Amino acid sequence: MKKLFTTLVITMFAFTGLMAQSALNNAGDNIVGTYQGLQNGDAFKATIVKLDDGTYQGQIIWMENPNDANGNKRLDTKNPDESLRNVPCDQIVLFSGLKYNAKKHRWDGTKIYDPQRGMRAKMTAEFKEDGKLEISGSVLLISESVLWEKIEK
Repeated sequence: MKKLFTTLVITMFAFTGLMAQSALNNAGDNIVGTYQGLQNGDAFKATIVKLDDGTYQGQIIWMENPNDANGNKRLDTKNPDESLRNVPCDQIVLFSGLKYNAKKHRWDGTKIYDPQRGMRAKMTAEFKEDGKLEISGSVLLISESVLWEKIEK
């Protein structure tokens, strides 16, 4: 009887976790908000907004270390678009044109910009069971994911 009860409790918690994940991934606007994240030692905050065309845009709004060793504002010097190389690191647009894919219960359809490498990668985003947003970027067969924690709706 104890084993049956334990199995039922474990199953219930697993199902509840999947329901929570599913709920966050079931509506496109759930992605809108302010997040904090860490990538390769750089702590940042980013905001995701819905644009007039119904797509989503993500932009860095804060960096823990916005200045270089000389005290100057860090700029997006690795950007392949030369016209964007003078954008401060705490104002970089990471992606634009992100779409909610209702069939797959995730967001996709655009590329994400990695300012640390100066490159763009195919992007997908989806909420995990713990409520964190997993942002994945892939180029050919290489992919990388980072987790963003929502701190404000």
